[in-house]
Amino acid sequence: QVQLVESGGGLVQAGGSLRLSCAASGRTFSNYAMGWFRQAPGKEREFVAAISWNSYSTYYADSVKGRFTISRDNAKNTVYLQMNSLKPEDTAVYYCAAALTLSRWAYEYLSWGQGTQVTVSS
Repeated sequence: QVQLVESGGGLVQAGGSLRLSCAASGRTFSNYAMGWFRQAPGKEREFVAAISWNSYSTYYADSVKGRFTISRDNAKNTVYLQMNSLKPEDTAVYYCAAALTLSRWAYEYLSWGQGTQVTVSS
């Protein structure tokens, strides 16, 4: 398994931007596809974006496509989520996760970070 720690969350106004980072431990980070999920209070966990181990493939939820960009730097053992044009509906705890293959399904992910709070005000 890989250990993951998210950072970069905070408070922003609608229309603003944030960049989330997820730092992975160990020497096998490049073996994993990586994903971002989010969960608002009282709601189920929602898929946001995913990226393959070599960055060849990406996949986005319709709700964020065109606004968010997922990327990774395997040399730094880090995956990023650039969030632009933020909306109040983006408010949630954001989690990064690792899977063996590119997937939008939470059950496919083997390791999860603790999450970072993103709050978008009107």
